[in-house]
Amino acid sequence: MKYYIADCHFGHDKVRILDGRKFEDSVQMDEAMITAWNETVQKKKDEVFILGDLALYKGEQVNELLSRLNGKKYLITGNHDSRFIRDKKFDSSLFEWIKPYAEIKDNGRKVVLCHYPIICYNGQYHGKKSVYMLYGHVHNSKDYENVSMFVKQSRETVIEDCNMPENKEGRIRSLSCNLINCFTVFSDYHPLTLDEWISKAEI
Repeated sequence: MKYYIADCHFGHDKVRILDGRKFEDSVQMDEAMITAWNETVQKKKDEVFILGDLALYKGEQVNELLSRLNGKKYLITGNHDSRFIRDKKFDSSLFEWIKPYAEIKDNGRKVVLCHYPIICYNGQYHGKKSVYMLYGHVHNSKDYENVSMFVKQSRETVIEDCNMPENKEGRIRSLSCNLINCFTVFSDYHPLTLDEWISKAEI
């Protein structure tokens, strides 16, 4: 099973406050997020794609954290991950891979992965339910509102597609714009499957 999550920010007390996360401190937050992760990800072969900003820890602390999180872990790097990645004591083998960007398959669908929202992503014109762009970075901020507004406007925009076969709409269709913010707070700190994120985003 494939799961996705973004912006956990383990050990980041400032973000706990800025996000309004209902924990007394970052220690309590970390323990709650580890519990939520392991409630969902229970098999060794389960795969979790982390869309950046995993933790604000040094290398050894991240090593310990990863040893407590179930499943095979893949890291899409975010702006806060360089602190531990550059630490010589960090064990990068605890991830299957570490990349700034990736494209994978999930049950026949293409999934574009990046920490930052890509408003015009590879495969965007291939169909409404065949390609999804999963991201993080913007949390539940004004920037997220702006991205959401762009997505809404794109979906409401109709275009004439001369490459489509004739249909009842006369080749007129709306633009596919399947961006999903996998912010950990939106999923109550649980990694979710693609279908679960699609349901939350009401795509």
